[in-house]
Amino acid sequence: MRVQGAVIRVQGQTFAIVVVKPHVVQNRSEAANAIQSFTPVFRVPVVLMAQDGHGRPTFYGRPDIARFMSSVAMHRIPWREYTIN
Repeated sequence: MRVQGAVIRVQGQTFAIVVVKPHVVQNRSEAANAIQSFTPVFRVPVVLMAQDGHGRPTFYGRPDIARFMSSVAMHRIPWREYTIN
């Protein structure tokens, strides 16, 4: 499986962002399952990101990281594609 994401290091914190479909972040159970499945892959806290039809992002996960990421411009995030087995 391939996913779009980023590993970010800021102020001594390292975390991952994984792009998911909007319905995932809108459903707490699905979001929790997604975070649980991606955490062993990235081995750091994982925050999910989905975009609405206008490209506006919504972040879901640890509140401190989600709040921080909501203030970061999308073009500044070092996106890349990850292959997950």
